Amino acid sequence: MPDGDTGTNMLLTMQAAVREAHSRQARTAAETSAALARGALLGARGNSGVILSQIIRGFTRGVDKRETIDARTFADAFVEGAHTAYKGVVKPVEGTILTVIREAGDQAVIAAAQTNDIRFVFRETHRAAHNSVMRTPQLLPLLQEAGVVDAGGQGLVFILEGALKYLEGELLETLPTTQVARNFERLAVDEGFGYDIQFHIRGHNLNVQAIREHISAMGESALIVGDEALVKVHIHAQNPGDILKFGADQGPLVNIIIENMQEQYADFMSGSTADMRVGAENLGAILPHAARVYKTAATDVASGIATIAVAPGPGLGEIFRSLGASAIISGGPTMNPSAQDILDAINRVQTHDIILLPNDKNIILAAHQVQHLTGKRIQVVPSRTVPQGLAALLAFNFQGNLDTNVKMMTGALDRVHTIELTNAVRSAQINGVNVEQGKPIALIDGVLAAAGQDLDSLVVSVLRRANAQDSEIITFYYGSDITPAAAQEMRARLMHEFPQQEIELHEGGQPLYPYIISID
Repeated sequence: MPDGDTGTNMLLTMQAAVREAHSRQARTAAETSAALARGALLGARGNSGVILSQIIRGFTRGVDKRETIDARTFADAFVEGAHTAYKGVVKPVEGTILTVIREAGDQAVIAAAQTNDIRFVFRETHRAAHNSVMRTPQLLPLLQEAGVVDAGGQGLVFILEGALKYLEGELLETLPTTQVARNFERLAVDEGFGYDIQFHIRGHNLNVQAIREHISAMGESALIVGDEALVKVHIHAQNPGDILKFGADQGPLVNIIIENMQEQYADFMSGSTADMRVGAENLGAILPHAARVYKTAATDVASGIATIAVAPGPGLGEIFRSLGASAIISGGPTMNPSAQDILDAINRVQTHDIILLPNDKNIILAAHQVQHLTGKRIQVVPSRTVPQGLAALLAFNFQGNLDTNVKMMTGALDRVHTIELTNAVRSAQINGVNVEQGKPIALIDGVLAAAGQDLDSLVVSVLRRANAQDSEIITFYYGSDITPAAAQEMRARLMHEFPQQEIELHEGGQPLYPYIISID
């Protein structure tokens, strides 16, 4: 399954910490550490990023008001970092970054008792962290089965290694920022991200079929629906100008949204959190910009409670909005929003009471982190998947108060089962399932359940494994790599395979996961 989240999240969290430290012009060790902690807190992404921010936070407590850090202070602060990280996790699991930070801290204390040479203590701390990472498969059977070490622990080792090299005067091997940006841009172009283009055409006697055929030929992932009075267009293409011109020739354009997916990916990876979504009011400036959207709805005004949902694709975002979500945060697997991103969305809604729907197990910790960063009353409904988030939102009661709604929405999480289809990033045997690199795999409620050679066949087999034949509704959200035609073919096949069930199909637009399936 895609597992690039850990390294990316730790990198972006650390980048945010360093940026904050540079901006503060700190003069003492305590001031520098405090700035790092604040930056990491706001920039924390995913579980690994949140835990890293807690480690830095605890380290800052250990430094206290000191102007400099000696070997003993470093060791004590490192141990405090481990304690804080453990307290920040509801159910600590050994064989993870928590074990690594704890064992490294223990060795730091032992080394500091032998000498006040901070370089020696740092080397011993790094060595202990490395050895601890190598032992993680012995503590966590899932790692041993997959033949890997814990990614979060390894990320911590890399951070310590970089700090140690700097402490000892070694040069760090880095790419210039401009080169990194070019690499990301090249990756985006190679992957064919292009622009995500959405608009409505209003008119009289619109020929939906002709519009669909013409626009579909101009890009990929096209979805053109409507009637003689209104046509909704969604398409991915390299040149939005030609598509907009053709649309405008058919009738007045409204609700224009253009997202530069190349720039969105590159800016995300470089840590930018600017609002880069463009509407019709500034259409002339669209081309250089990318997209992140927080759109306020009227439902929070009616109930006094705002609901904020994380959505991994534009189609899923629109579905959440249609069900009454007050604001949408773009993010999901491998592109987890930071605590700052979530905080920005909170600040954009007008209500004091807010419910967060993370919709990804790797975003729940960051959502909880934000509760301490605002004066508003924030509750997290711990949705681990998109279907769970949608089920929770359907359970929202406009007449209920915050606590009542949180209870009802949390209770709705177990009413649906989620199937996620994606491709394996490496070959392994996990949970008794033989996984082949690059081939499709299926997860049921977050647990690897099956693998195969063909995506369509795997969908049918995993649905049967999940007892979908006993359900009432099977809902498909197809991803950015699936064309509407292919999705319709899949629906037709499933209507034959599951004739007693209602099969619903929606464009999700999510990357990495061709299909996210909800079973009710």
